[in-house]
Amino acid sequence: MLADRPRIAITIGDPAGIGPEIVLKTIAEESVLSACVPIIIADAQELAHQARRLDLVCGLPIFNVGEEIPLDIDAPVIYNVPNLPEPVEVGVEEGVCGKAAGDYIVAAVDLCRSGQVDAMATAPLNKKALFLGGYSYPGHTEFLADLMKVEDYAMAFVAPGLRVVLLTTHMPLSEAIRSVRKPDIEQKIRLTHHELMRWGIERPRIAVAALNPHGAEGGLFGIEESSEIMPAIESCSVNDGIEVSGPYSADTIFLRASRGEFDAVISCYHDQGLIAIKCLSFGEAINVTLGLPFIRTSVDHGTAFDIAGKGVAEHSSMVAAVLLAADLVRHEHSGQAVER
Repeated sequence: MLADRPRIAITIGDPAGIGPEIVLKTIAEESVLSACVPIIIADAQELAHQARRLDLVCGLPIFNVGEEIPLDIDAPVIYNVPNLPEPVEVGVEEGVCGKAAGDYIVAAVDLCRSGQVDAMATAPLNKKALFLGGYSYPGHTEFLADLMKVEDYAMAFVAPGLRVVLLTTHMPLSEAIRSVRKPDIEQKIRLTHHELMRWGIERPRIAVAALNPHGAEGGLFGIEESSEIMPAIESCSVNDGIEVSGPYSADTIFLRASRGEFDAVISCYHDQGLIAIKCLSFGEAINVTLGLPFIRTSVDHGTAFDIAGKGVAEHSSMVAAVLLAADLVRHEHSGQAVER
């Protein structure tokens, strides 16, 4: 569908969180309006209610779910999914809000599938509210993978100078450790290589972080490096010709990558990678789902119920997510590499 500017579906996330606020602030930014055509996925009545309360502009054209969005639309619109019976109590975990947030994701995916939008960017979910609302997913990544029936996927984070791909995502640390297995590591290495090439990096340099302290010190602190990680790296290097190396001690590899030594780091578990990303680039990092047939980006923070409805939410990560989605769409059509 890309013409001068790609269409980006933007879901408001959990309506009781800061999602509605950061989305409305984002579509008021000139950098966003010049880069894409925002299609906001929300309950239009609730979005208007929150806009009035926060003194934000929301007088946008409305198209109801199931309607075709005209091809000549070149300014922000609301794609109305009316699923909130009354004004939301902000800052509260509720099943009705979790269901609404899930419905917005489904609507955005439908727009991507039909070709009415070029990509999607998402505001944050509350995982408990999502579950209470009948959507049994630990987050966007698994939700989207299931909707698209994709088995080879990954959660990644992109920040200025640093890209991190997670081997495991939302699970107890004890389970994540048991999941550090050669076949899964190979799958993530190959997927990371493929997606980085899709972004215009001709020969990606991939590093794999160690699980144990100091890379296990030759087995002194653990065996996963020698039994699972190193064999996976060797297989992908020898059999697939991928430029991948490691395992590298996790206390230094992210800094090395941020200085330009590698194009991406594969992290063994959620917090190992996210601590590095958020320490180096909080507010600038973007969550990207790898392996989908369309581009999906998101903010690097949560619903922030404690400040919801107060008008003080920082929207820089939402802006960055929308701009990266637009950049990735343009790259797929032009073949030029994406810079971050």
